Amino acid sequence: MSKSLLVVGGIVGVLVLVVLLGFAIGVPTYNKLVGLEEGVDGAWSQVENTYQRRADLIPNLVATVRGAAEFERGTLTDVVEARAKVGQTQVNGAPTPEQLEAFQANQDALSSALSRLLVVVERYPELTATQAFRDLQVQLEGTENRIAVERMRYNEAAREFNTARRRFPASLIAGMTGFDEPKPYFEADQGAEEPPEVSF
Repeated sequence: MSKSLLVVGGIVGVLVLVVLLGFAIGVPTYNKLVGLEEGVDGAWSQVENTYQRRADLIPNLVATVRGAAEFERGTLTDVVEARAKVGQTQVNGAPTPEQLEAFQANQDALSSALSRLLVVVERYPELTATQAFRDLQVQLEGTENRIAVERMRYNEAAREFNTARRRFPASLIAGMTGFDEPKPYFEADQGAEEPPEVSF
């Protein structure tokens, strides 16, 4: 009887040790993954915030341009339509790879339309001479820089999360607690390594 009691006691002791060790490793790892995921979500919010700032500046830019010069309506229409598409893209929390791709496609279309607008505007010296337009142009340039910075910060947060969730023993905890999906990265557009062609 005492021998079987020792065996049962040993098994119970081992199980208690395994449970305690699991808590000692699992809880801090889980908490770290939660913190890192919140960091990714926060960084994503900042990306959306800077893109929203750009979208908010566009109506003022369009109104200023429209008021100062009558020019190619197609370009102006492209900007307004691209901004509308950006407004329709909804992402809650950090995006999935598919959501990020759709989000970036709409943002790229808006960037392209804005670039065409600014090139067309250069043909209108009276427009570029207005203080309101110069101020808006400076704000847009600053916003583009902010977008680049926030995208970089998001990528850093995503990398930190992705690295942590792949390391052992976090990879075991991640699989059991819903942290098994990696966060997608912003990537350079195809052909970004080629310098843009400028022609007048």
